[in-house]
Amino acid sequence: MQETNRTEIATLGEFGLIKHLTKDIQLKNQETRYGVGDDAAVLEFKDKEVLVTTDLLMEGVHFDLVYTPLKHLGYKSAIVNFSDIYAMNGTPKQITVSIALSKRFCIEDLEQFYEGLKLACEVHQVDIVGGDTTSSLTGLAISITCIGEAEKDKVVYRNGAHDTDLICVSGDLGGAYMGLQLLEREKTVFQGEKEVHPDFSGKEYILGRQLKPEARKDIIEKLAEAGIKPTSMMDISDGLSSELMHICSQSNTGCRIYEERIPIDYQTAVMAEELNMNVTTCALNGGEDYELLFTVPLTAHEQISTIEGIRIIGYITRPELGCALITRDNQEFELKAQGWNPLKEK
Repeated sequence: MQETNRTEIATLGEFGLIKHLTKDIQLKNQETRYGVGDDAAVLEFKDKEVLVTTDLLMEGVHFDLVYTPLKHLGYKSAIVNFSDIYAMNGTPKQITVSIALSKRFCIEDLEQFYEGLKLACEVHQVDIVGGDTTSSLTGLAISITCIGEAEKDKVVYRNGAHDTDLICVSGDLGGAYMGLQLLEREKTVFQGEKEVHPDFSGKEYILGRQLKPEARKDIIEKLAEAGIKPTSMMDISDGLSSELMHICSQSNTGCRIYEERIPIDYQTAVMAEELNMNVTTCALNGGEDYELLFTVPLTAHEQISTIEGIRIIGYITRPELGCALITRDNQEFELKAQGWNPLKEK
């Protein structure tokens, strides 16, 4: 948080603060008829399916401001919502932003947060159309609702996977979790020291995966260009194993995935070794990668194999065969949902 040039939020009040943070917002989408400035935004979608998702981020549960810059937090808060819309094979169009904050925050802090938020919206061509601010006694809380659209015949759900479908993922997995482990380690090492300068050289990629994730708009575009509509799809926010089991449960299928095919970045593997952790376990259960997990018909094998950034990691089976991981030495282990669960007792 900013220490210099501190302007108390009380000097502007709620409506003054919203006006200050949103005064330079320019609308980009024709579906946005009216944005910030009235009791409600006005949107118009013609002949499209409207997609709505919302995410609540709580300080101390979803983020730690000791090592999370507010600009990065603003960017990530928007991206996690865009990712949900892309996971439905849609396009994000508008967001509303609600924030609860304590008196330890100042106007400059919120300017930093909104700078990151606006950058994400600029990259993905999304309009900020409203929201709310209120006080909090327990730290920072961020609630963002994202509205998107999709052609009526293009929406992809979790429940459409079929026996023999190929299981695919974008990008690589486990990096965000390794970035979090690194940040938590350094926080513990330097606890209480005012001048902290940890050395993160050679670890930039995994830090970026945690602090500034990206939503895979590019993968949705590549699939559309190839004429491929996935049979089911999710984004990987809670871990590959959890998300895959959601798809299998809702599609009434089983699955087989291969350890050797799970894409893992070099920095992720090095960090796991440094921390004496099993890198496959990290990739399966880490979460917050915001990559896309999807299934396609077996007939799309040749096409999907040529798309850069997509890896086939296994296939869908009949439900009675269950969900399993095939290890490098050809052993079969039951998949377990051990990913991020915010409601699980400690």
